[in-house]
Amino acid sequence: MRNLRKRALLGALAAAAALALPGAWAQTWPSRSVSIIVPFPAGGTTDVLARALGQELSKTLGQPVVVENKPGAGATLGADYVAKAKADGYTLLMGAVHHTIATSVYRKLGYDFEKDFAPITTVALVPNVLVVNPQVPAKTVQELLAQAKAQPGKLTYGSNGTGTGQHLIGAQFEGMGGVQLLHVPYKGSGPLTTDLLGGQISMSFDTVTPVLPHIKAGKLRALAVTTAKRSVALPDVPTLEEAGLPGFDMGTWFGMLAPAGTPKGIVARLNADMVKIIQSPEFRKKMDDIGADPIANTPEQMARQIKDDTARFARLVKEAKVSLDGR
Repeated sequence: MRNLRKRALLGALAAAAALALPGAWAQTWPSRSVSIIVPFPAGGTTDVLARALGQELSKTLGQPVVVENKPGAGATLGADYVAKAKADGYTLLMGAVHHTIATSVYRKLGYDFEKDFAPITTVALVPNVLVVNPQVPAKTVQELLAQAKAQPGKLTYGSNGTGTGQHLIGAQFEGMGGVQLLHVPYKGSGPLTTDLLGGQISMSFDTVTPVLPHIKAGKLRALAVTTAKRSVALPDVPTLEEAGLPGFDMGTWFGMLAPAGTPKGIVARLNADMVKIIQSPEFRKKMDDIGADPIANTPEQMARQIKDDTARFARLVKEAKVSLDGR
């Protein structure tokens, strides 16, 4: 996660350079609305980021930018839809770290995340946070681990679906903490948070954004963030490393991609426009409010990030024995 921020800073100037579209594309694109596919239901971090970026992007492009939610199968249904879309710059995917994990979890995918997409830019890194329903008596991570050890398999944690970042973080927490939890997959943060607030599940490892208002309102209890650094939105909440799980450092990045084969001029134009938006004070203020860390890197940097994470999570999935049986 530290390297992600460093690489983004090194490439910021290059990412901001606008390139003219060659030939006919320069005269015609965009001539109609652009769709951003969000592979989760409305209300989650992916959706919030897509709408915040899309709103500003529509001003730059001079065309409407429409956000469409296509949830299901751990964000892979929406990704599959974009992978098979026409590579003309009018259909984009708000992807996330989940897609680099799904490659190792799902036995059959209709796309190759490294080959079937053209990365545009990483929008933001958002810390995940371990939160519990107030009915859970634990006030610290160590108290939660003690409760879980005393009641193997009784405590439940929700995720945005099998093979998502939250799922793998939960599996890592189980392995490093020496406990057994029951994984409950959802289609997204909206229904997950509803059940967490209602006490149907004990905890979650979701990104900060959807649970932050409920933490501040005292409806959920934050025990730790999963990244190496504390969240600026929750400065008093320790990291899992500080809470006794050394080396725990996992967050969730979100980024924009187009179908592979999209003209390079369009990708360059989108990158330049998005980087400018992400680096603007107004957008950064929006990110601070939801606990997100803006990134804005180059397509090449995002491609390396995807390649590195795919390999890294393949190892973690194997170690954690994550599979479609719900573990």
